Amino acid sequence: MIYTVTLNPALDRTLWVEELQYGESNHIVKDKTYAGGKGVDVSKVLSTLGVPNRALAFVGGFAGEELEGGLVNHGIQCDFIRISQETRTNIVINDESRRIQTSFNALGPELKPYELMRMIHKIEKLDDPEIVVISGSLPPGAHPEIYRKMIEIAKNRGADVFLDTHGDGLRRGIEACPLLIKPNLSELSQFHGVQLERLDDIINSAMEIQEAGVEMVLVSMGAKGILLITEKEKYVAAPPDMKVVNTIGAGDSSVAGFIYGLKHRENLKECLKCAVAAGTATTMRSGTALCRKDDVQSLIPKITIKSY
Repeated sequence: MIYTVTLNPALDRTLWVEELQYGESNHIVKDKTYAGGKGVDVSKVLSTLGVPNRALAFVGGFAGEELEGGLVNHGIQCDFIRISQETRTNIVINDESRRIQTSFNALGPELKPYELMRMIHKIEKLDDPEIVVISGSLPPGAHPEIYRKMIEIAKNRGADVFLDTHGDGLRRGIEACPLLIKPNLSELSQFHGVQLERLDDIINSAMEIQEAGVEMVLVSMGAKGILLITEKEKYVAAPPDMKVVNTIGAGDSSVAGFIYGLKHRENLKECLKCAVAAGTATTMRSGTALCRKDDVQSLIPKITIKSY
């Protein structure tokens, strides 16, 4: 079974306006709410691609009920932990005239130590874990050590662990040597303390992490595609030119696409193509990680890939 772990899920309330006017009253032309959070997004896309999985997360209050209900209503298996505080709500504003998307991300509820331990105990008892995806920001009250501990437990249970986070959570998680990490270019730059722009510098920075014990490093680079680094292979896969409607959940969709390729026993080059196709398919549609399977499959042959 594939599991996703999200410590800080969210309801993404998404608003569309004709043209955002600062300091003025703005008329909302469309208003929708989506279940969000990086691990939750991975579960959504895996389910869309027909890959069975189970989402683990903390939820609380009305927003938590709304989030879980939305996922269940879309056929996603959930195993959530109730907390005393309310699940956060993020605000996403789409300016249709300028084609600009602006996000306001809430910090999230502060987790109590006993609530964190409930997640630890849940991971200790996972049923036949094959892949465990641990991703997203740390909620208030959670120390980055939680990522290292969860990775070690999942690995001891025989799972391959994918980590997608940033900052101190990424640093501490890497100490436990997950199978794969997926920073974006900004997160990789932050990790090394330098602004990475040249492809050679990006490759060398990813190789440093791989050589420290992470078997695979995926670096999402926006429209430039995704870099994959392993001990023996270095690839960059790029999408065709597409109209970008939404960027939220594109990186999470790429993680799901890579897993989709692995589940179909594809080689790493083909898995990378699946990752880029899934991320690109999400950018074609409004909402949060709402790619369609037929879009993903139609994009895979259009992905170009180079070896380095």
